[in-house]
Amino acid sequence: MASKIHMGDMPELMENIFNNLNTEICTLYSCALVSRHWCKMAVPILWQDPFSSDRSPSFISKYFSSLGEDEKFILKENLEERGINEEFSNTLFDYARFLKVLDISSLEDKFRQWITFKHIESNLFYDTEIYHMINILFKLFIESGATLHKLVLGFSQSFELKPEIFYTLGENKRFFSRIQHLCLDIIYDNNESATTLLEALAKCTTRINTIEFSYFDPDYEPQIFHALINMIKSQEQIKLFFLAGYYSTEFHGIISALESQKNSLQEVILNNCDFSAEFEVLNKCKNLKTLRIGYCTTKLMKLLDYKVSNLEVVYSQDDAMPLIFEKSGNLLQRLKLEIGGGFRVEPLSLEPLPEALRSFCPNITYLSIQRIGFSTQLIELIGNLQKLQFLSLWCVNFDYIPEEVMKIRVIQFSEILPLTLQYFDLGNTLLEPYTDILINHCNAPLKKMLIYRLNNERISKALVEFCMRNKALNYVGVFKYFDLDDNTKKEVEPYVKLVPYEYIVFDLF
Repeated sequence: MASKIHMGDMPELMENIFNNLNTEICTLYSCALVSRHWCKMAVPILWQDPFSSDRSPSFISKYFSSLGEDEKFILKENLEERGINEEFSNTLFDYARFLKVLDISSLEDKFRQWITFKHIESNLFYDTEIYHMINILFKLFIESGATLHKLVLGFSQSFELKPEIFYTLGENKRFFSRIQHLCLDIIYDNNESATTLLEALAKCTTRINTIEFSYFDPDYEPQIFHALINMIKSQEQIKLFFLAGYYSTEFHGIISALESQKNSLQEVILNNCDFSAEFEVLNKCKNLKTLRIGYCTTKLMKLLDYKVSNLEVVYSQDDAMPLIFEKSGNLLQRLKLEIGGGFRVEPLSLEPLPEALRSFCPNITYLSIQRIGFSTQLIELIGNLQKLQFLSLWCVNFDYIPEEVMKIRVIQFSEILPLTLQYFDLGNTLLEPYTDILINHCNAPLKKMLIYRLNNERISKALVEFCMRNKALNYVGVFKYFDLDDNTKKEVEPYVKLVPYEYIVFDLF
């Protein structure tokens, strides 16, 4: 079997393996050294997204080596004037052709790092010179035959793309033709370049399925909003829309444009958004399955219909939650709540939530609650979910709870865990000192359990006894896995497999 793989008789299998290693840069480099065939498969993956990685900026030189002889001569002269003596030797591959992800801001950052890497202070270069060389790289990518899958538009204050870039794009429409993910980052005064790129996108591709506004500025010039609206409407199937609104109340028709995608939109993520009537268009998206809301105003939260099966809410006011559950109804299956986020110092009242969940959302099977006090309301909330299969919990100590009261609550909590529960993630929580009590009183047929540490005999003994009466438990993920001693492993592993926490941790979305 090994010889067949080395000979390339299993290209599809090896391609899948290498694609799954796309973030393991060192591993891919090692694979590239195994054989010529492996090298041909590993190198294109290594060069799909070089600007977003932490690798040394020295790879920039390989791109310049692909330039024509006249361009290399002029570039070499310009660099020598600034003290960079660079030899552009021939390369084994046309690396520019493998580019799949282009982040314009990261391209500029990595190029400035390359200058420093050459032991030259970047302030010895005028910005115009740096931007000229970045334009050379951009043009090289377009002409190389590369086809982007993701484009991040972000421009520093004085960076502009030259007119010849847009002419080259017109001659090489393949460069944008397969883009699936478009991200709009910070754009300062470069509306003309951004607008022209967006107009080119609208003409070259209809395949974008993810649009991300990681930074939305309501003060952009009107032409950029017009280009964005046309670009959204020109796409056939946008499935995911992300917006970081920074509490803007004016979106200039960007949200309304999603009406053209009402039959394809499946997931919407809204962060820091204030109320706007434009958001009503989301209530027309009948195939919307996932809605994720973080730190949005109560007025906006009450506007949405929540006819989704997957819901995530990060909030610091609880008066909208019962209404959200009522609107969600039987459709809601996966729920992730973060109570108060990183700024909350006082506990929120959960009093209306258990009854609202029980009355309106009986079909929840996946639940994650982060940053919540260990209250009787929480115990009641969990106990009302009789179809629950996956539970992740992060309790924090908002109020002092006496030791004896905590023990009683932990026992009550353990005993009400639904008999449908298969996955339980305790994480690093307020409940950690009571792990053994929780395990001793748990009757749920868990298949996977995640705990912070397995650091004493009480927990080890409780875990072994749980395994003996619950034959279903297969894995225990331990956050402090590498702190485990050999004696603990020897005692517990005959009954259940101990693994690092990250091996089996499960995110609802």
